[in-house]
Formats: sequence, structure tokens, C-alpha cells
Amino acid sequence: MLVKLMNKIDSKRPFTTVSAHCDIPCKIYDPITAQLAVLTMIRMVDLLNELPEVSTMSAAQLAQFNRLVGEKELHGKKVKAEIQVIWGDYIKQPQLDAFPELHSLTHNIMLTASKSKQHIDRAATVELLTLVNRFAEIFWGCGLFSKLPISTC
Repeated sequence: MLVKLMNKIDSKRPFTTVSAHCDIPCKIYDPITAQLAVLTMIRMVDLLNELPEVSTMSAAQLAQFNRLVGEKELHGKKVKAEIQVIWGDYIKQPQLDAFPELHSLTHNIMLTASKSKQHIDRAATVELLTLVNRFAEIFWGCGLFSKLPISTC
């Protein structure tokens, strides 16, 4: 109903078309969303590991298991999406020259996020957190946005 109303208004008084050169407005990139998503994944794995074996679960426990796995999957996708946007839209040649590890770091984040989604493996999710934290450290503390000299990293 709301869509029909907005379409009717738009047909009478069209909205101005807006465009941007990237997915999000400039200078609001922040890896914190990816970091929080990984922490959520770790918590979901911990909760999953507290459940009994699937063969002995009650219906309520099976429902809980499905919800926890679903949230872990959702947050794994979020990690990948957030890092991909920063890597693809913000990071350019000057950052790659200063931090040659960024390509391999980003690739390892993608691979480890996939592994963390595929398995209920706390070690994999903790490894993912370490990688995402390194990405955030480079982003904030080692020159991408900071005024710190690169030699301090």
C-alpha cells in the first residue's frame, strides 16, 4: 500500500535522481560492523556447542539450533560484505603500496569467513576475528585514515 502511494506521488512530483561513485557516502567506511559480526559468530558457536547432541535434542532445542546456525550464517555474510565494500570501494593503490598484505589479508578473511560459516568451529571464528582485527588495525591505526606514520605499524 505504501509503495503504491509513493509511486503515485512520484508520478505527480518525481523525485530527483541521486547517484554516487560508491556504495556508501564517502568517509563513513568503518570495519567495526565486520568486527561485531565476527563476535556474534563466535557467540553463536559457543551457544551451539552448549547444546546436546542433535540426536538427543528436543523440538525446542532443534529450533534453537536452527536459529543459532541461521544467525551465524547471516553474520558470516555480513563480515564478507563489509570487508568487500571497504576493500573494493575505499582501498586504492596508495594503500596497497603502503600495506602490501591487504590483498592477501582480504582474501584470507573471505576464505576464513566461508570456513566459519561451513562449520561449527570456534577456532575458525577466532582466527576470523584475528584477521578482521588486523584489517581494522591497518584501516584505523596504521595510516589509511590515521595521521600516524606508517613506520609505527
